[in-house]
Amino acid sequence: MDSSLAPISRTSGFASAWRRWRARAHDRPALAGRPCIAVPAASISTLESPAAFRQTLLTLIAEARQRILIPTLYLQDDDAGRELLAALYAAKAAQPQLEIAVFVDWHRAQRGLIGKARSDGNSALYRQMAQRLGPGVPIYGVAVQRREVMGVMHLKGLIIDGSVLYSGASLNDVYLHRHQRYRLDRYQLIDSAPLADSLAGLLTGVLQGNPAVLPLDTETVPKTPEIRDAIVRFRRVLGKARYQFVPATIKAGEVGITPLVGLGARDNELNSTLVQLISRARQALTMFTPYFNLPGPIRRALDARIKAGCRVTIVLGDKTANDFYIPPDEPFKAIGALPYLYETNLRRFCKTHQDAIAAGRLNVQLWRDGDNSFHLKGLLIDDDYALLTGNNINPRAWRLDLENGLLIHDPQHLLADQQRAELERIMVHSQRLNHHSALDAVDSYPLPVQRLIRRLARVRADRLVNQVL
Repeated sequence: MDSSLAPISRTSGFASAWRRWRARAHDRPALAGRPCIAVPAASISTLESPAAFRQTLLTLIAEARQRILIPTLYLQDDDAGRELLAALYAAKAAQPQLEIAVFVDWHRAQRGLIGKARSDGNSALYRQMAQRLGPGVPIYGVAVQRREVMGVMHLKGLIIDGSVLYSGASLNDVYLHRHQRYRLDRYQLIDSAPLADSLAGLLTGVLQGNPAVLPLDTETVPKTPEIRDAIVRFRRVLGKARYQFVPATIKAGEVGITPLVGLGARDNELNSTLVQLISRARQALTMFTPYFNLPGPIRRALDARIKAGCRVTIVLGDKTANDFYIPPDEPFKAIGALPYLYETNLRRFCKTHQDAIAAGRLNVQLWRDGDNSFHLKGLLIDDDYALLTGNNINPRAWRLDLENGLLIHDPQHLLADQQRAELERIMVHSQRLNHHSALDAVDSYPLPVQRLIRRLARVRADRLVNQVL
């Protein structure tokens, strides 16, 4: 993408969203005044790796006595997915009283992988398992929008009894490091019955039972056009949904956790919290994002912090660590251009802020570890605030997808050591970008990528692509 392309933050849609946010800002409580759930800091632990995430999840499932509620973009028909489903069925057989439900995106579950042959997708596995092992592990498809490209169910936070295992990861071989390759994410285990109850309430009280949320493990699954009106009504319900909990006061040895949910660019409490967090940073801000394609309000808030002298660190994957990356020696598919589009966005951003990079106020860290991939999200703010989220901090998450997150207020800095240790582990495989010219330019990309990017630029379709991918 050459210099003639306008940054996505200049689009009228994002400018309008920013004006709406500013107009309503006075109605939002300050971060310190947000209602929260008090959680002992000792009840929060950070897992070190995808393998630890997988093992912890399987252990929690085997030990469950009350409930297992799993929201995820997808549960894949592969070794890890089958292992997880088998564990759920085994848990139900051992503890018949267990409440078990899995919530996946309706569209994603019923299609094959991008670039592969047409198929029934993961839903075929769900039906086969139910036919073979019987009822007890219902898997629901959540239809957030009539088409996948216009929005998906992207809620995170696995609820097992009184614990929440929070990660942006979906459930398949690479996210769970079932074989050699892994996709790195963030993983926090929080032992808090009130938090688990709050997250569970949205799943069982808002999603489960809605006409746009239907079982996928049966032979009688309606077509999307048949539930079109239900999806429209459901989206309105989701736009007003909030997590319910009894607010508490943070005491010695505790942190406050506020669960947040958001859908759409308007009146989205997760979006507004993202901007508030960035704007609040005074000394240090760390952002994790797998796809460098910032919504306009986020970009403007970051620009202001950099200008104000706040030390900003952005951790993201090298383009070869992107989950859409296709090596040049493999057949090209259009989806393989995405990592290059993200890199052009990053190159433009770094060129704009080159003085801040040189002065050390802006640190862009590119992560790469062999052929593994990067999928981290979230924020760390001045040691006293953090955001755990599955939100990719991109226009699609901002406008289209159903997202959630956990805002952590840590006024006593009880989690600072955990957060530093997590960051140090991530930085082992990251390298600081010292100059924007170290990033590849368009004319160095593989020829099919060059042609596609320039074709998009000529018809100005790059803006649309940035908004939906």
